[in-house]
Amino acid sequence: MKRTSLELAVGVFVFVGMLAVGYLTVKLGRMEMFQGDYYLVTARFQNVAGLKTGSSVEIAGVPVGRVSAIRVNPESFAAMVEMKIDKGVALTDDTIASVKTQGLIGDKYIKLSPGGSETDLKSGDTMVETESAIDIEELISKYVMGKV
Repeated sequence: MKRTSLELAVGVFVFVGMLAVGYLTVKLGRMEMFQGDYYLVTARFQNVAGLKTGSSVEIAGVPVGRVSAIRVNPESFAAMVEMKIDKGVALTDDTIASVKTQGLIGDKYIKLSPGGSETDLKSGDTMVETESAIDIEELISKYVMGKV
């Protein structure tokens, strides 16, 4: 009797431990198990060096979404960044999207600067007002070669 209760307690402990590890894996991996409450917006950039899928999208330092895909437009060779924006955040059609860096050598993220337009972006719309990432290597090489 005592042995079965001990085995049962160990089994429950292992099961709870596996659930905790699974939860942490999903949360730390930023995976989405269920469909979230968001809409998709695309932004066109000339350069998104260092930006990755899963990077944060922020307004005034507050996360409002994630980068869901990055691809190249085969016609214009511009970088097309698809973002999942929370449904509660309404973006206007003159919102400016900028690729920024957290800290000196930190991760890249998208900073959104809302505009003053009355027209809201809908799911599937494309932002055209963007600021690309600053290429530090290019700036240093221009400075070294004396082209600044």
